[in-house]
Amino acid sequence: MEHAQRLAAHVVQSVCADGRSLTTALAAGSVARSPQRALVHELAYGTLRFLGQLRTIVRTLADRPTTHDSIEALLCVALYQLLHTTAPTHAVVDGAVRATAGLKRSWARGFTNAILRKFLRGRDTVLATIAHDPVARFSYPRWWIDRVKVDYAQRYETILDAGNARPPLTLRVNRRAMAQDRYLEVLTAHGIDARAIGDAGVIVSPARPVAELPGYAEGAFSVQDAGAQYAAPLLRVEDGMRVLDACAAPGGKTTHLAELASIDLVAIDIDSSRLERVHQNLSRLGLAARLVAADVADTSAWWDGQQFDRILIDAPCTASGVVRRHPDAKWLRRENDVIAFTEQQRKLLDALWPCLARGGRMLYATCSIFRAENGNNVDAFCERFSDAQRESITLSSEVDAEDGQLLPAGPGAEHNHDGFFYALLHKR
Repeated sequence: MEHAQRLAAHVVQSVCADGRSLTTALAAGSVARSPQRALVHELAYGTLRFLGQLRTIVRTLADRPTTHDSIEALLCVALYQLLHTTAPTHAVVDGAVRATAGLKRSWARGFTNAILRKFLRGRDTVLATIAHDPVARFSYPRWWIDRVKVDYAQRYETILDAGNARPPLTLRVNRRAMAQDRYLEVLTAHGIDARAIGDAGVIVSPARPVAELPGYAEGAFSVQDAGAQYAAPLLRVEDGMRVLDACAAPGGKTTHLAELASIDLVAIDIDSSRLERVHQNLSRLGLAARLVAADVADTSAWWDGQQFDRILIDAPCTASGVVRRHPDAKWLRRENDVIAFTEQQRKLLDALWPCLARGGRMLYATCSIFRAENGNNVDAFCERFSDAQRESITLSSEVDAEDGQLLPAGPGAEHNHDGFFYALLHKR
């Protein structure tokens, strides 16, 4: 127990104190080589998901400031186990106390034991005491809570809670390999519970390593959230079209476009290492695209002057709509990042609009729920370009969406998806 707790605490500290992404922190050698890496992943994800609540408890119970990030992180991991898992109480406490041995703080052992025992003795009182603190209640930074409350005054609590739910394992069946119903039959034959979602999606329950699922190596499916699976079909690509996928990595939408029609597909990303992952996904699925490593906003560096029939801008954003899959985003982002991303998104839209042919369509997409990055941004774009017309978007009736804004779905929702935004722009 203490080994997994110690590694998970180190991952949490790497995110919160060092600003590393959760993916990067979990890829570190000590975690990757650990025989308990699955438990470490669970503890790190869960702790970051409820970090606001957990840190508030530690700071409420401590009789002195918790100036050591490593000790606070370890206490948060243990409190996550006590509050949100079924791990035996004594094993959690004893493991956390033993885990302090590697922290080289003489007082850490007694301090950790005292905080956890104090919490267990007064659990109900402690939870009641912090219940009125928004950061403890929702486990988001205060600026994030305030922004969602302004954008969605009547629904902000539901939206924030949905972002703390565990996401399902959702696949997109490769239509060039087999039909959705056929792949469901394959899963059933292997004793795997699954259900259809959308036109090509499959939710597998319980989640498991995707490489162990039948058909993975043969390119039968990709991993992609149900909400993200709307992007490619909204563009309505047809055989022979010239299509641009801007900001393409890691390639989920790129491969989906290639599955839907035989197109001349150009996929661009500024990060050549991430573009390699797009290449790997295309190869596994038996698909093709021309990959270009470049700053897509600098069209002089890559564009040959031939306009595109369709353009997908999967714009960089705060990722506020996908925090149930990436809980580290809540603690890595800062309020001024919204302004910075909005400016970056504006530059992308303005730079790529001339690359779109007359009569063509551009899909502006983000994985954000902040209106500043989404509806407000698109409205301002349409004011700048008189030949841009925003078209209405029709989604499945089960989808929790309004005016192109998909909101994250809570547990048990019929259409279990993350929070995405889509705006389809027609060049008149």
